[in-house]
Amino acid sequence: MPKFKHIYDLIRLNGIADKIEFHQPALPRDEWVGAVYTPEYIHALYHGSLPPKMQKQTGLPWSLELIHRTRTAVGGTILTAQLALEYGLACNTAGGTHHAFPDHGSGFCLLNDLAITARMLQSEHLAEKILIVDLDVHQGDGTAAAFRDNESVFTFSMHCERNFPFRKQESTLDVALSENTGDRTYLTSLEEHLPKILKSFQPDIVLYDAGVDPHFSDRLGKLSLTDDGLRKRDHFVIEQCILHEIPVACVVGGGYDEANALAVRHTILHHTAVELYHRYLS
Repeated sequence: MPKFKHIYDLIRLNGIADKIEFHQPALPRDEWVGAVYTPEYIHALYHGSLPPKMQKQTGLPWSLELIHRTRTAVGGTILTAQLALEYGLACNTAGGTHHAFPDHGSGFCLLNDLAITARMLQSEHLAEKILIVDLDVHQGDGTAAAFRDNESVFTFSMHCERNFPFRKQESTLDVALSENTGDRTYLTSLEEHLPKILKSFQPDIVLYDAGVDPHFSDRLGKLSLTDDGLRKRDHFVIEQCILHEIPVACVVGGGYDEANALAVRHTILHHTAVELYHRYLS
């Protein structure tokens, strides 16, 4: 949890953005959350009445503070998408809770901000076709399940094959990589698939989960990317979206290491986004 404050502090300290460039999100409307989640799960989650087995599956002890923080993070991704539609590019300092299913939480994820944001964009007629690019080391199983029968949302997950979740879901496109895949093979695979998806699907917006857990020193990783590999990955995704004239909303995704080290890795995304924004969009 401390990494999120460190991300904000590093962004300010390193001059990536100043205070007026930060935007405070509101909590998501109930109808937006309800467009993804069952009423039974929402009630149990908000009131602390999840059955013990479901509570254990989340990996998080319940508290009112946790639920408020979870809802705020969802609001942050919603706001990030709205800002991306306005400016072409925006980044959250949290988000990427892609393991939460429509009827249960999982893997430290209680509400899937990506799924809720996609539904909100459609219900508010802000976007019709949405591409979710998930480059966290773990498959975006909850997101895949949420849009299994919805052709208006394309879910692209590039992840480590032999890693959590051990029971994978079916995304629109899954690219499962072997353990210890390094920068070159990883980037080659990304460069092969993403431009084809952008060209064929032609989304109105991209939601990009830039998890840093593919890093070689991540405790739950296994893909062996370097800092430079993460930087090139983020650069490629954001630049491709800009060149295809598609707004892109970025979230930080997963990462499992000491909080300060994680914050440095996560802000590679924000450094890269600012660089590309000034090059193409300002």
